[in-house]
Amino acid sequence: MHRRTFITLTAAAAALPSLGFAASDYTPGLVQKHLAQGDTVFLDFKAEWCSTCRAQERVINALRKDNPAYNANIVFINVDWDEYGKSDLAKSLNIPRRSTLVVLKGDAEIGRIVAQTGSSTIKKLMDDALSAATSNS
Repeated sequence: MHRRTFITLTAAAAALPSLGFAASDYTPGLVQKHLAQGDTVFLDFKAEWCSTCRAQERVINALRKDNPAYNANIVFINVDWDEYGKSDLAKSLNIPRRSTLVVLKGDAEIGRIVAQTGSSTIKKLMDDALSAATSNS
């Protein structure tokens, strides 16, 4: 790799967190707080070392960039699998593994994806979340 290319890519990677697509990091009670407020919650159970999780994150970020309504209407929360994979939250939702995406609203699970990285599949889940977030029920 050429030095100039490396510097450009490094600068671009450093700018990524400032794009406005950051999700909240999970802490106990956060999901329940948002659900109690009537929010639609998009949970991303992931691990830093997981290549499938990184692929999902790239798709999610691209979709959020293309459709600002996702950001305005859905609460995105990252759940660190290494820290919370055996938590009460993961157990109560029967999360089988990292790279699991789940959408919740109220007492209902709107949908979930396990280990899938296809843009159309993730977009459908995000569209279902948006629909739930913007409905009056």
